[in-house]
Amino acid sequence: MSEIPAKATESEDPSDGARSQAAGEAVAPEGDAMWQSSPPGSIYDYIKVASFSIGPDGLVDQWSLRAEQVFGIPAERAVGMDPIEAFIDPDRREVGQRKMAEILDGREWTGVVPFRLPDAADGGRGSEGLAEVYVMPTRTEDGEKAAVCIVVDVRTLRSIETDLAASQSIFGQSPFGFLLIDLDLQVRRANQRFATVFGGTPDDHRGKGVHDYLPRPEAERVTATLRRVLDTGDSITDMHVTGFVPGSEERRHWSVNLYRVHSGSGRPIGIAWLAIDITARRQAAREAAAARRNLALLNEAGARIGNSLDLETTARELLDVVVPGFCDLATVDLYQGLLAGDETPPGLADGSAELRRVAFASAVSDAPFAGSGPPIAVGAVHHYPFNSPCADALRTARSQYIPAEEGGLVQSTLAVPMVAHDTVVGLAQFARTKGSEPFGDRDRELAVELAARAAVCIDNARLYRREHERALMLQRSLLPPDDPIASGLDIACRYRPGNASSDRPSEVGGDWFDVIELPGHRTALVVGDVMGRGLRAAVAMGELRSAVRTLALLDLEPAEVLSALDEIARGLGAPGGVQQATRAARRPREADLSEVYLATCVYAVYDSVTRRCTFANAGHLPPVLVEPGEAALMLDVPPGMPLGVGGEPFEEVEVELPEGALLALYTDGLVESRDHPLDEGLQAFVGALTDPARPLEDVCDHVLNTLDTHHGEDDIALLMARVQGLPAESVGDWTLPREPRSVGRAREYARGQLLSWDLEPLADTTELLVSELVTNALRYGEGEIRLRLLLDRTLVCEVWDSGLVQPRRRRARDTDEGGRGLQLVGLLSAAWGSRRTPRGKTVWFELPLPDGETGLTDPAEALLSLF
Repeated sequence: MSEIPAKATESEDPSDGARSQAAGEAVAPEGDAMWQSSPPGSIYDYIKVASFSIGPDGLVDQWSLRAEQVFGIPAERAVGMDPIEAFIDPDRREVGQRKMAEILDGREWTGVVPFRLPDAADGGRGSEGLAEVYVMPTRTEDGEKAAVCIVVDVRTLRSIETDLAASQSIFGQSPFGFLLIDLDLQVRRANQRFATVFGGTPDDHRGKGVHDYLPRPEAERVTATLRRVLDTGDSITDMHVTGFVPGSEERRHWSVNLYRVHSGSGRPIGIAWLAIDITARRQAAREAAAARRNLALLNEAGARIGNSLDLETTARELLDVVVPGFCDLATVDLYQGLLAGDETPPGLADGSAELRRVAFASAVSDAPFAGSGPPIAVGAVHHYPFNSPCADALRTARSQYIPAEEGGLVQSTLAVPMVAHDTVVGLAQFARTKGSEPFGDRDRELAVELAARAAVCIDNARLYRREHERALMLQRSLLPPDDPIASGLDIACRYRPGNASSDRPSEVGGDWFDVIELPGHRTALVVGDVMGRGLRAAVAMGELRSAVRTLALLDLEPAEVLSALDEIARGLGAPGGVQQATRAARRPREADLSEVYLATCVYAVYDSVTRRCTFANAGHLPPVLVEPGEAALMLDVPPGMPLGVGGEPFEEVEVELPEGALLALYTDGLVESRDHPLDEGLQAFVGALTDPARPLEDVCDHVLNTLDTHHGEDDIALLMARVQGLPAESVGDWTLPREPRSVGRAREYARGQLLSWDLEPLADTTELLVSELVTNALRYGEGEIRLRLLLDRTLVCEVWDSGLVQPRRRRARDTDEGGRGLQLVGLLSAAWGSRRTPRGKTVWFELPLPDGETGLTDPAEALLSLF
């Protein structure tokens, strides 16, 4: 039969197009739709059309691939079968045979035929089916009569009918806007609800795109979303779309759901669009949200405004609450006179007094906000014109609406006076930019309430500032300079008063630190903390600090310094002050601790030549040491008893500090607060010292920032020192035998060392003074003599011996032959002195380094002046 190929035709296979191209067959041009192969997923795949042919003998002579799929019988078995015998029940075969005879006689026939699958095709069960059959008579090449049968499973057709009816019902009766958008993102079909909203009939919308319904920016956003759904197959639910409907200027809002639609074979054919109008719902939600927002703002204001008694911080707290939750821009202006401490600044009643802008906040970038008039910078002092709304608000203590400037960014502004205890202390302005909802009466009431709460807190902050500044002035006058200098140490220090949110904010603490230069390029590092708060604690701190400096200059050992301080501290709280300390020391068991200020203190002496540091501790927190490449650790320095307790000696610990090591002394305010126990704070402090190689100022700032949450009401004192030992080439050290010739050798050693340091201008003076000290050591001292020269910011010369008798300067008479050596040392040097050592004593003098004009006294002139 020429009309049907010998086997199954490729067009009946779902992969028809792919097979023909892979086989190299000619394919019609792409634009000729009449001859293009159907792509996978065509209607024929969906309804599963099968075909076979019947020869003149009434038997199957050709069997298609689709027939194999529908009936489950392979072609090699089907060919040669009698279709009536194979598929028709016995009681219907007689009718089937008559129909077959009519067909072979050349008659077309269409009908529904019940059939039974052969047992082999159904695993022995022989299931029944119903087929719609279309039989077309044909002839073979020999002219004999034959037939071609087209078969469709009736169940599939009924399923298609049901699906179409359900789809039509859902699409046509849906109360929501329903669109079917094709692959070109154009409307293929619209339901009546959509046409009712946008006008016309459903057919009028066919071929339109989203740009025909939505403003351009919104349409581009929706188009991108449609393409993403089409490409990925991901559904979109509750996508909010904004636009307008014909004949109305009201902005409408829709909730849109999108999902990709597929054919029966799974091929994407478009996108389903289901839209619900949520305009009324959004309006109700906005009103409810506004009520909730206002309540939340009031709650937030109660929690956040007034946590600090700093005036500017309190103003910023108000703006942090309202921007952007209530408005887009906001400012706070306060009367300048009140900030300066005046109770009734001139012009307060009529609103003409000067104000200072203390805070500004904006949720809009690059938006200078002036309310009315030119922009005003934070910190600027200004006043409002008498007839302006702002001045009227200040005069009447009533909020005012400020008209929007034409062409400006702001569309709605409220000027709200800040009233505390029936007194206007300033003005708050709240503004909303164009595009935001203008202020209403409910917003105005909320703004007045917020401003009133902030005004009370600001007035309290003003009173606190006045008292606290007076207390801090006293405390800061007792602290050392900001940039202390020490030999062989890089020093950085920080002091922070306790938080202003303390229960007793105007009281200062007793924390202090000090850096004291000692002879021989040594440095004393001191950190202490007087227990208690208030002016008495600050005064006690000042007295202890002065006592420490005095004792340090006596060159006592650290333990001796703390013992002397302990006696002094025991008399600070009693009548008579320091004099009471002497009496308390004589009868320690009778001292009344209620009259004594207790204090903790750590005292350390660092020698830049040996890089050794000696510590003594009076009940203070342990120092922290960070060696290069090592983790930070707390030094094991016995804490001892606090100063003022008395009766217990203090121990000393000597530690060698490697070059580049970092030493930290601190008070408990850094590591302890009500919310953080001491152990937790100490671990946080040690953990913060992870990068000691950074600049020391940066290390201090990092520590304070890291431990900011641990900072409570107590003051903080932090003293950090990085070890930079005196280089070996800056030290000259010689041991001299106890013989007269050592004086000449000492002069030679000193001159040679100074020449190697390029300090020839100091050679004569140094040689003369070295001669005097070595001579005294030979005459009055004991044991061998040691000469040491140290070069740093100054030149220091030290002469050591084993004698215990300290040299004493005396005035020689004109007739005396000696006794002028120490007078000469005092006259030619910048400083001199002596100190005890574990094995004797050391006598030293110091000379400034030349800077072009040495300013040194000529040795000859000095000798002449002594006679």
